[in-house]
Amino acid sequence: MFIQTEATPNPATLKFLPGKVVMENGTAEFRDEEEAAAGSALAARLFSIPGVTGVYFGYDFITVTKEAQEWQHLKPAILGSIMEHFMSGQPVMAVHTRAEESDQDGEFFEEGDETIVATIKELLETRVRPAVAQDGGDITFKGFRDGTVFLNMKGACSGCPSSTATLKHGVQNLLHHFIPEVQAVEAV
Repeated sequence: MFIQTEATPNPATLKFLPGKVVMENGTAEFRDEEEAAAGSALAARLFSIPGVTGVYFGYDFITVTKEAQEWQHLKPAILGSIMEHFMSGQPVMAVHTRAEESDQDGEFFEEGDETIVATIKELLETRVRPAVAQDGGDITFKGFRDGTVFLNMKGACSGCPSSTATLKHGVQNLLHHFIPEVQAVEAV
C-alpha cells in the first residue's frame, strides 16, 4: 500500500491519500481522543500518536493536525498507523456512528429565507467544497441571519491561517455575486 501526502495551506495539518475510499458518504471530524475512541478505530489509532490534535476524514483522504512537533517526526508513525488500519480490514467508522454530513440538526435561518439558503447550499456544494477538499478540509452551512452566512470550517480549514482570507475574499465574494442579500460570511 502506497500512501501519498500533500501539504495543506494550514502548516499544522497534512493531507494523507491512502489510495482507497476513506468515507463513502459524508465526512467525519475528531477533535480529541475521547471523540475518536467512540467513533473510529482509525481516528483512535492516530490520536494515540503523541502530538496529534485533530483527525478529519473526507471521501478519499485523511487530514491530521498536529501540535508543535515537526512533521518529519510524526509522519512515519501516522503513515504506519494508516497502513496498519487499512491492512487490518477494519471499517474506518464504528458501526453505530453516523457521518457528520447530516449537520442540518443545528442549522438556523429565518422563515422566508429558504430559497436564499437553498442557493447558498448549492453554491457551497458545487463551487466551494470541491476546492476546499483539495486542500484537505471542508466548509459546511450552519446558518443565515441578517445578511450573514455562518459556516463550519473542518479539517485543514479549521485553524488555518489563510481561512479568513478564503472566507472573506473567496466565499463571501462568490456568494454575494450570486446572492446580493449575502453581505458577510463568518466561521462558527
